[in-house]
Amino acid sequence: MTNCNTTCPYCGVGCGVSAEVENDRVIAISGDRSHPANFGRLCVKGSSLAETLVEDGRLLHPLLGGERLAWDPALDLVADQLRSTVARYGPESVAFYLSGQLLTEDYYVANKLMKGFLGSANVDTNSRLCMSSAVSGYQRAFGADHVPCSYEDLEHCDLLVMVGSNAAWTHPVLYQRIAESKQRNPAKRIVVIDPRRTASCDLADLHLAPRAGSDGFLFAGLLNYLQRHGLVDRDYVAAHTEGFDAAVQQAAPQTPAAVSRASGLSVDELEQFYRLFGESDRVVTFYSQGINQSATGTDKCNAIINCHLATGKLGRPGCGPFSITGQPNAMGGREVGGLANQLAAHMNFDRHLELVRRFWQAPAMASRPGHKAVELFQAMDRGEIRFVWIMATNPAVSLPDTAQVRRALQRCEFVVVSDCVHDTDTAAFADLLLPACGWGEKDGTVTNSERCISRQRALVPPLGEARPDWWMVTQVARRLGFADQFPYEGAAEIFSEHARLSGFENDGQRDFDISALADLDREQYDRLAPSYWPCPAAGAPVGPAQGHFFTPTGRARFVSAAPALPEPASSDRAPLQLNTGRLRDQWHSMTRTGRVPKLMRHRDFFSISLNPADAAALGIEADSLVAVENSRGRLTALAQLDSGQPAGQLFCPIHWNDQFAGAACVSQLIPALTDPVSGQPQSKYTTVALRPLATTSWALLVSRNRLPPPRLPYWSSLRLTGGYLTLLADNSSEGGTDTAAYRHLLAAVARETDAELQYHDSAGGDFRLIGVRKQRVEYALFANRRRDHLPDRDWLQSLLAREQPPDYRLLRGVDADGETTGPTICSCWEVGEKQINQAIANGARSLESLGAQLHCGTGCGSCVPELKALLQAAADSDQAVPLVARAGLQ
Repeated sequence: MTNCNTTCPYCGVGCGVSAEVENDRVIAISGDRSHPANFGRLCVKGSSLAETLVEDGRLLHPLLGGERLAWDPALDLVADQLRSTVARYGPESVAFYLSGQLLTEDYYVANKLMKGFLGSANVDTNSRLCMSSAVSGYQRAFGADHVPCSYEDLEHCDLLVMVGSNAAWTHPVLYQRIAESKQRNPAKRIVVIDPRRTASCDLADLHLAPRAGSDGFLFAGLLNYLQRHGLVDRDYVAAHTEGFDAAVQQAAPQTPAAVSRASGLSVDELEQFYRLFGESDRVVTFYSQGINQSATGTDKCNAIINCHLATGKLGRPGCGPFSITGQPNAMGGREVGGLANQLAAHMNFDRHLELVRRFWQAPAMASRPGHKAVELFQAMDRGEIRFVWIMATNPAVSLPDTAQVRRALQRCEFVVVSDCVHDTDTAAFADLLLPACGWGEKDGTVTNSERCISRQRALVPPLGEARPDWWMVTQVARRLGFADQFPYEGAAEIFSEHARLSGFENDGQRDFDISALADLDREQYDRLAPSYWPCPAAGAPVGPAQGHFFTPTGRARFVSAAPALPEPASSDRAPLQLNTGRLRDQWHSMTRTGRVPKLMRHRDFFSISLNPADAAALGIEADSLVAVENSRGRLTALAQLDSGQPAGQLFCPIHWNDQFAGAACVSQLIPALTDPVSGQPQSKYTTVALRPLATTSWALLVSRNRLPPPRLPYWSSLRLTGGYLTLLADNSSEGGTDTAAYRHLLAAVARETDAELQYHDSAGGDFRLIGVRKQRVEYALFANRRRDHLPDRDWLQSLLAREQPPDYRLLRGVDADGETTGPTICSCWEVGEKQINQAIANGARSLESLGAQLHCGTGCGSCVPELKALLQAAADSDQAVPLVARAGLQ
């Protein structure tokens, strides 16, 4: 057995992972205690990584039109299609669409081939969708995409402002570091700015719930307040910045009263926040998609940065504007020019074109920026892009206006998709599928949100014929005649070239410089410890910490911009605002997390969240079926009532897609509105209508085989140990249960069965059918007019694990002595709500006692806010009992 340190492939925290490997199999995962990002902590997604290394769902061989193909003819075909498309239509007719899931070495080679040798800058990445406004904000203010903070700043600050970030769910390891720092320093203050009351509010001293999209007003008002109340650091502004007077003049109309009108916050709330910011010595503003995913996201980022520049709260410990990224290598992709408007090593088309051309010896260097993500697929829809290679991402789910994206993929003459899974929504449009190595099989580096470069190491051999993405691109480049410029035989050689380019003719003029790592040999590269950039080969690093910025004057720039509220699409008559975001245990489009049973238990079937008052006004009950729609499309979802959700707003998770549910892809409702500077789409805001949907029957189906998408008003499926669980809803049978429709579904999941156990009460709308094969349950379907009459999902799941032969008693849908755990609260230890409530009833009245008894809350800690809520509910109930008794109601 060997132990190997690597890096988690999920969010931008970049946690170190320690893996135990035996006989080419990962047998245990834990946090790497030596890694500076997490010091041994892991969230439940990271700790479940070994469970994703399975053959189920993997793309194992190249497939052309669904037929298996050998690698050589597959790569020949890609090269031939690229060559002929460029020859007929020019270099602008081809495109690569990349991913924050790629390693830096993959990104580097793809970017080099497209921009230097095919002559097009049409190479963009799904990172455009999550952090490009933060990039543009840093570039406008600092002259470079330089994040001026570290995770330690989150611990050392006196005031932490979390805006547009539910870190308790999206970046739980960082959230736990923040929670521990607040325990050590009770004087630390935390402000959470979010329209919703999220799990992150558990730590908040102040929760501000502004109108959706009004953040720009909030921070312009802060700048105005700082100026009016003498809280500006005049010495810092004079020594290190420019443009202050214009920015202050632009912000002058944003008085607390004006900001109150725009944001819906009270003047008292605003002034409390403004005083905290102005009077605290060390402040970090921690922001994410709630800021970035906006048509004015770049302006919002700069409004935040302006406030830090005005107060000098930047470049020293515990201070700074800190954008937290959503993907494991979003920053690594930025480092090598993975965005269409960048060149490699943080260089740009205006100043560095010839420099990069000389270094690469590039024969056909792209001379101008290419299409950004949304523009790229719009150009494809118009017929301008005729070849696209999509790597490790799922744009048919993640991009806005998915109908247009899917139409574009359908129209594109040749679509190549390289991925590690075969059944994504995007893969359905591929002419050629190429099997890529997944986490644990590929080898390279990633860079996290605090500029820390870490190794992702190969732990096990690739499944099937999977290959690294850099290898595929290198092989294609050689077939195109560029073998001398693409000589790579391993990731170490690519990294070395990347590092050399970062220092090439740099002399401290560019922020990204890792030339100190350029001479690593393969053995040194294999041993590379987490390393922060900049790390130049000569001279000391310079940057915001030293009061230097990468603008022509060396000064940071205030950016003047008038704040604006988001505008609904003019064609929609939709009264409700729709917000989108992530769930605690899921990742992007669930291609990996959706295959791990315990990650599907915290939030199981596809649902949307709404305020109980909105539900009452619309006649919507909890867990009933609803339609969410606008002019672009319609979702069908379960209604989840949430008092933390503002009235007039809905929340929908981004993860569901055609592989896991029916009409559940929220991006189909999002218009393709983008920030004019960054090109990032406004994915956090659109308007919709909501209405209840009638149902004549509900059904739960447990099966060993996966159910193909049924033609029913609603279905949502999740992975179990040994099978699948699907919730279905129908409205096709007036007043009863359509047994024929359900029998048709069973034909799709059932192997030949030895026997069927059946119960049918047509008058009561109750239908139950269990298929038996070789003395075990093959499938079990329970249907009823009422959803609350269906069996418990834990009991239903247990049917797949039963060892005794099934009999008719199973049709009762319950065991006489059966116990269920209820909805999962703690995924790390798989502890359910019923277990927790029982422990509380038995005297466990603190987090510590619950942890000692059930282990809940002792893993990644992301369940702690929910545990506290259950403890509080019990305490409130205890206090209410005497009042009830005195009222004579007991």
